[in-house]
Amino acid sequence: MAFDTFDEGIAPGGLRSKNEIKILICYLFYSVNDKMSQSLVVEAIRADELANFFEIVVAFEELVRDGNLLSSDVVDSEQTYVLSDNGRVIAKQLETTLAHTVKQKSYDCALRLLSERKTARENFVEIEKTEQGFEVRCRVSGGAMDLFAFTLYAPNLEQAEVIKKNFLSYPQTVYKTMLGLMTKDTENVGEALEEVYGELIEP
Repeated sequence: MAFDTFDEGIAPGGLRSKNEIKILICYLFYSVNDKMSQSLVVEAIRADELANFFEIVVAFEELVRDGNLLSSDVVDSEQTYVLSDNGRVIAKQLETTLAHTVKQKSYDCALRLLSERKTARENFVEIEKTEQGFEVRCRVSGGAMDLFAFTLYAPNLEQAEVIKKNFLSYPQTVYKTMLGLMTKDTENVGEALEEVYGELIEP
């Protein structure tokens, strides 16, 4: 394919064709098989500098204009989209024109971003400054009710942000650990801690 896009901010092996960018966007929707917002798709492709930011936005808007992407729900104040039948044809017929590394990197990033946003919707962290430092309030949602809620003290904002980040990384593990401690279910506590430490020591 001919190079017909801006190449500023693109890593070696990135996409420099408008059609390639459109194909990648369709491929992402097809492979992830979930509704996604424009910002999530742009971030997934930009994360490894696979294409120019401006060109991704233009390609996305053209896919919407041409009916390859259809409006879906509004999630977290953002419009989400799904692939149309014609968009699926594009993804299935042309995705082989893209390099495997490009597809894999953007796919992995899209899944991670979807997971992070889902976690943020279902679990909540609030940081409030006090005279002594900061209070970090964490909640695990069970839908119509909270399953678990607690407040931790942090002497500074940096530590408060670390608590917030780690809680959102393992909300169910935190809940599982505390439930196991309160019910003296040592097996559940051990399993929960293994989940965390297993991820931390992976190469």
